[in-house]
Amino acid sequence: MLLKLFLAFTIIPALEIFLFIEIGKNIGTANTFILVILSGFTGAYLAKIQGFQTMMRIRSDLDQGIMPAEELVDAIIIFAAGIVLLTPGFFTDILGLLLLFPPSRFYFKRFIRFKFDHWVQQGNIRINRF
Repeated sequence: MLLKLFLAFTIIPALEIFLFIEIGKNIGTANTFILVILSGFTGAYLAKIQGFQTMMRIRSDLDQGIMPAEELVDAIIIFAAGIVLLTPGFFTDILGLLLLFPPSRFYFKRFIRFKFDHWVQQGNIRINRF
């Protein structure tokens, strides 16, 4: 857990600062700033559209009496993508866009499902059925 926190709060911001400096050297400070603003705005817009589409699929499944399990996982991933995209930086923007892109989101969903099944098998998560 300590390693994960270290990565999240030290390594990733340091990587973002490094990328800001290197990209700023190549395209200039103003262009780097504009690129960060545009990527954040574009990502937030895409997250809004994808989130709305996912919520409509969830509503449709619920109206038909179907449990929208896949769509709920999609909604969580899209929400995480929106949070990551609001964080300024190139690395986080790339990660957020990968979370929004449906073909790459499939692999994230598969990983999440694998982790969830692993946690259930270890007994870290208990599922009670009525």
